[in-house]
Amino acid sequence: MKEKLRVLFENLCCSYCKNGFNEESIEIKRQESGLLVANLVCKHCGKSFGVSFIGLSNLEVKSTPVEVQDGPEPISYDDVIDAHEFIKDLDEHWQDHLPKN
Repeated sequence: MKEKLRVLFENLCCSYCKNGFNEESIEIKRQESGLLVANLVCKHCGKSFGVSFIGLSNLEVKSTPVEVQDGPEPISYDDVIDAHEFIKDLDEHWQDHLPKN
């Protein structure tokens, strides 16, 4: 059972310390037919990611590589300052700046 769950989390990492998850990161709290209650905990720093209810079926879970896609450029400090300057000067007609659909 933990092997199936491990596949769900193997390409993820802890948002706090950036270490990857493994089978030991999954703490099964309760298991019933078709339902699993589990807690994901980083074994490196101890951060808990809460309890999850996972519906299971008899389907085989296969590990497939994740494709990383390029996304938009990150927001810079200058972008934040520009947005602040724009927002602080808005008046009661702020909706005029929204795109028309």
